[in-house]
Amino acid sequence: MAQRIWQTIKIHYCEHAGQEVSMDAEVILPAEWLPEGPPRVIAHRCSQAVDCNLDNRASCVWAGTNPAYDPFAEAD
Repeated sequence: MAQRIWQTIKIHYCEHAGQEVSMDAEVILPAEWLPEGPPRVIAHRCSQAVDCNLDNRASCVWAGTNPAYDPFAEAD
């Protein structure tokens, strides 16, 4: 049976949150009888998205409030 899990993709210091945050992806891992299939990414989230959304400022794409700003892309 396929399995859904959240995996940490990257850890980054976020200026808006003022601390280290992680970008997580929800992936579906293939069933045991089809192990050659790649995992499928179905969702993304930030570990501090709830706190960022509570301070009434647009933060970033991972918090869901500012699709034009991606702090994880800048760190590369």
